[in-house]
Amino acid sequence: MIFLEINVNVNDKLKVEIRRVVLCMYKIRGLAEEFQVTTRTIRYYEELNLLTPKRSSGNQRIYTKKDHVRLRLILRGKRYGFTLEEIKEMIGLFEEDSTGTKQLSRTILYGEKKIKEIECRMSELEQLKSEMTDMLTDLKARLCQKGLSQK
Repeated sequence: MIFLEINVNVNDKLKVEIRRVVLCMYKIRGLAEEFQVTTRTIRYYEELNLLTPKRSSGNQRIYTKKDHVRLRLILRGKRYGFTLEEIKEMIGLFEEDSTGTKQLSRTILYGEKKIKEIECRMSELEQLKSEMTDMLTDLKARLCQKGLSQK
């Protein structure tokens, strides 16, 4: 994280005002370490226009607090099982509508869809578990019939 500190002194008839501005900036390695992802992952998100870092005079990527927040949202969306295209759409909706209404509505829609997919997958896994349990019970019974015990 890079802190840029600017001190401005204004003197107007013995009145002194001091303003201090602190901007949070991040280099790619710092973001990668903080979020436990590779720098390649971050560059890939940049290629997809999910992140839009500024460039320093030496052409290094400089990420702002906005990029930091976006990366957190991207990774949370990935953890929930959203595609990068869905995540990009949800993030883009906020930029179209600063009230966040469109983004919230779309996120709810995608979230409800994802819950249905998870429930379906859970049902499939329960069925698979049941089938495997039945198979193991059958195999154990066959083993006992042969006069052998399970080791």
